Amino acid sequence: MTATKPRIILQLFAKAPRAGFAKTRLIPTLGESGAAAVAKRMLENTLAECQRALTQVNDDYRLAAELWATPGVGAPAWAAIELPSSIEALNQPVGDLGKRMATAAEQGLQRAEGIILLGSDCPAITAESLHWAAKALLSHDSCMIPTFDGGYALLGLCRFSPHLFADIAWSTDTVASVTRQRIAECGMSLAEQDKVHDIDEAADLLYLPEGWL
Repeated sequence: MTATKPRIILQLFAKAPRAGFAKTRLIPTLGESGAAAVAKRMLENTLAECQRALTQVNDDYRLAAELWATPGVGAPAWAAIELPSSIEALNQPVGDLGKRMATAAEQGLQRAEGIILLGSDCPAITAESLHWAAKALLSHDSCMIPTFDGGYALLGLCRFSPHLFADIAWSTDTVASVTRQRIAECGMSLAEQDKVHDIDEAADLLYLPEGWL
């Protein structure tokens, strides 16, 4: 009998690209509509990379993908986003970012052998990045792609602990280092790639692909 390939879920966390709501730290430089336009472009790119990853069949695991949205997927702000039919849309739960990601991760690991949490503000994350993470979870308890600002662009898990998400100062330069420490405290192994740039501040716009502004 052929063993079933492990299932790994991509869990994309994203805000609707609504003016005044998305990428607010870019508003002083780009204005509300400009910041929202960049957010929309990055979200569409990340959805496309998730979709591309889903189409790349391999012998080791099965990928699925979810969009965890705020506001809820029925909000008018999502009307401008064409969601691939292969990506399930879910509403983000209440709470701070840690509680929301913890809920998604815990629920995901009840339905799959691994989950990969990611945001929509890092053009450096590609289908190849997602497959690296999925493969890493076949031999490690967790994986991470850190960012130059001290956070992470991607966190993969095949074991859950609320300790990985509780009492973390989100959007600070300690997120990745504290998460590494928590992973070690949980007795979990970690695979890690080189740092990438995400797009949060005006200075980060340098790392947008050409033609995105």
